[in-house]
Amino acid sequence: MGKNIINIALFGLGRIGQMHADNLINHKDFKLIYIFDKNKTLTKKLSKKYNAIGIENPKIAFKDKNIKCIFIASSTNTHLKFIEEAVVNKKVVFCEKPLDLDSVKINKCKKKISSYHPKIQIGFNRRYDPAHNSLKKNLLKGKIGKLEKIIITSRDPQPPPLNYLKTSGGIFKDMMIHDFDLARFYAGDDEFYSIFAIGQRFSDRKLKKINDFDLATVVMKTKKGVQCVITNSRHCSFGYDQRIELFGSKGMMISDNQRELETVLYSKNSTDNKTQLKNFFIERYSKAYKIQLNDLVKICRKQSKPLANFEDGRKSLILAEIAKKSLNTKKFEKITF
Repeated sequence: MGKNIINIALFGLGRIGQMHADNLINHKDFKLIYIFDKNKTLTKKLSKKYNAIGIENPKIAFKDKNIKCIFIASSTNTHLKFIEEAVVNKKVVFCEKPLDLDSVKINKCKKKISSYHPKIQIGFNRRYDPAHNSLKKNLLKGKIGKLEKIIITSRDPQPPPLNYLKTSGGIFKDMMIHDFDLARFYAGDDEFYSIFAIGQRFSDRKLKKINDFDLATVVMKTKKGVQCVITNSRHCSFGYDQRIELFGSKGMMISDNQRELETVLYSKNSTDNKTQLKNFFIERYSKAYKIQLNDLVKICRKQSKPLANFEDGRKSLILAEIAKKSLNTKKFEKITF
């Protein structure tokens, strides 16, 4: 069994990093060897919890030949630097989204690493969600005929702190990037050709200072004419709203919201009264995060290519950039990758 275990180093110990750490130490195929965070106190504290070696310099993990995979969950501005160093040292890479906030930097990174034929999985976990993924499988089986329209709704229960938003890159790069990726996932080889975006500030006027929005909508069209509508909100009074609708020539498929308990109350005062939605992304997509790791195992063992790769990360960021451009020009903008 020991021979097959995949030794891994995790960079970044924030909320998402700690969730990944929990999943890694509970996964039968991984052994978490090193953890790193710029917060040395946090690294030291969590090294005991995870029974891992806390390191102050990432190079220790890069140079260790026993480490098969570098798992990047650190701040966005560190992603490309860590990817480049990991690839040069022949490591398999997992990197949280987004790759970076600047497509020019991503393109430079792509050129640097291409000759190494890197194995890179990007953390677009929603592709792995059983419900969302089943839509893709059934689409390929022709269950709804020819795809004509994609409608994606994603609304957070509440906005993140302003300090986070200041460095997040804005609603298109931080939040809608997941939906851009899902739209491309369903569209397949039929790439998006044009995009139109609008944004609004309703709940938090402080967003004006950082030129961000709490409400955004985009309309996109593929080369073959498939329409896509994505709606995002940073606040939603009834919970974490996650819905996808695929409409085709022979029917429609929906991946709907999920609840902790699928029970419904009927009484003389109300009917069809359902329990609350799952709280937020860690709860709603808990299965997806775990299934994502199974894919990483296959990549490390050379059994498959990642479901979401570097190029998917690059193209989704470009869609976010062009959406922002459309917001300013108030016109449909042509998409070039």
